[in-house]
Amino acid sequence: MNFRLLSSRQIFPLRPLLLAPLFAVALSALAADAPAPRSPNVTVNLINRMVERNLLSATDAAELIQQAEADAATARAEAAVAQADAIRLAVAQALAAQPTSPAASPPGSAPAPDGTVRVTYVPEIVKTQIRDQLKAEVMAQAREEHWADPRSVPDWVTRLSLSGDFRLRYEGLYYPSGNDNTGAFPNFNAINSGNPFDVSGSVFSPQLNVDKARSRERLRLRLGGEVQLGDGYTSGFRVATGDSSTPVSANQSLGASGGNFSKYAIWLDRAFLKYEANVADASLAATFGRFENPFFATDIIWDNNLGFDGLVLRGTAGVKDDVSVFLTTGAFPVFNTDLNFATTQPAKFRSTDKWLYAIQTGTDWKIHDDVRFKAGLAYYDFQAIEGRLSTPFTPITASDQGDTDGTRPSFAQKGNTYMALRNITPSALNGFGTTNQFQYFGLATPFRDLALTARLDFNRYAPVQVSLTGEFIKNIAFDRTAIAAKAVNNLGPDGAGNFVGGDIAWTLGLKVGHAALEQRGDWNVGLGYRHVESDAVVDGFNDSDFGGGGTNLQGFTLAGALALSPRVWLVARWLSADSIAGPRFKNDIFQLDLNAKF
Repeated sequence: MNFRLLSSRQIFPLRPLLLAPLFAVALSALAADAPAPRSPNVTVNLINRMVERNLLSATDAAELIQQAEADAATARAEAAVAQADAIRLAVAQALAAQPTSPAASPPGSAPAPDGTVRVTYVPEIVKTQIRDQLKAEVMAQAREEHWADPRSVPDWVTRLSLSGDFRLRYEGLYYPSGNDNTGAFPNFNAINSGNPFDVSGSVFSPQLNVDKARSRERLRLRLGGEVQLGDGYTSGFRVATGDSSTPVSANQSLGASGGNFSKYAIWLDRAFLKYEANVADASLAATFGRFENPFFATDIIWDNNLGFDGLVLRGTAGVKDDVSVFLTTGAFPVFNTDLNFATTQPAKFRSTDKWLYAIQTGTDWKIHDDVRFKAGLAYYDFQAIEGRLSTPFTPITASDQGDTDGTRPSFAQKGNTYMALRNITPSALNGFGTTNQFQYFGLATPFRDLALTARLDFNRYAPVQVSLTGEFIKNIAFDRTAIAAKAVNNLGPDGAGNFVGGDIAWTLGLKVGHAALEQRGDWNVGLGYRHVESDAVVDGFNDSDFGGGGTNLQGFTLAGALALSPRVWLVARWLSADSIAGPRFKNDIFQLDLNAKF
């Protein structure tokens, strides 16, 4: 089954048979009336509830609310008049009780005009009433003009909530002896993000470190916020640190990015608009922009720091008291072609845009008061993410471009199988294939992943929780024969050049302790094992820590966490990874994190 990209005049390049019914449901929900906003007025809330239960029409409700507000305004006005009358009466009584005489004037002053009455005594109750009335009038004006009430803040401030976190990490990377350091691990990300590599030369391409231990200190700072816009709408944002714009890490290595105490960059990490509607036991949410991973999954396919661009729809519904179901689907642009591609030629090349279409359905089942089970089945379809062989041409310099250069990954870690993208024609200009073989590399296989994810939580000994998590993934687009004909890596170590990659990934993890570290002394420990073959998932998007990131890795992870306070905690992890196929690679990593949230 293949998808066809739609034209730019259409709303979104979604697969009709897969996503059209879901968008119909979304549009229907968006057309429905949103729930009435909550009010501090009990009467207004009561009328709104009567409308929700069809006891009163919306038109009648609006009229009742308007009349109630008018009555309240009239009552306030009558109370103010009564208070003023009482003050005038009290003053009159005070004047009547006092003897009056022409006002005596100080020596040398002009005599008081006729009819002047001097009050020598004002009752305390009158003073209090006058003071209270003046204070109420002044404070009312101050609140209107926002100049005398320290509690008064702009409306948008009350609708904004901020949050953030900070992490300081020590990381040690160790490479036991025996790793293949003869040039078997090209750094394809470095090649593809720079000038093409001349494969006819006598020097090594950029290579990954596989034999020398390293250590580094890293920090991560993230700050974000959400604004409640009303009527079901929410907007959010987050900024974060990072060595680069890599999608899978917000870590900033201290002393990197130029060193010498250079300042570090801040990146836009999240920016979205969300609409959510709730009807009875069902809800529908539509999110646009850049947002958190919307799928129930583990880090063998999606790194915990990864953000998704595009549109996602998520619906949930209660089947019965203890069971709910969910459906998540979306379209996400992975790569958008440069408007000037190719930049070195007046006649431009056609676009090489890449998309991810995904859908996941599942259930959340409270089996027992102490047992909860969640499972999801997902289908991730990457469109045009694989490399494509170019039209034959003869590059003369490293700046010459091929018409499929845009199919190379804009970011990668390691592990996927690669193919040469440029179909270079031998001629006298390149020594008939012996010089000027400037080459880029793209993914050798398409990716259409089926993923089954499940988690079982056991709370019999609350607050201590026991959780078991597992995930199984298969790339159903994997074709071993087709890949073997063009693979340039993941070849057997026996010299025969046989392709040894695979299309399966799975993981199983156990976690015991407090589900959330909310008080001093809270703790948890975890143990996990994973097996991720070379072309099971796209290596640019999965876990960036295990084995240094990427695929073609298997091994275990051991972790423990301890809360030092409700907002500060320590985490220690040991990650031990081995290559599954191809040249030998082993990597052990120790991480010690000090975390804080605010």
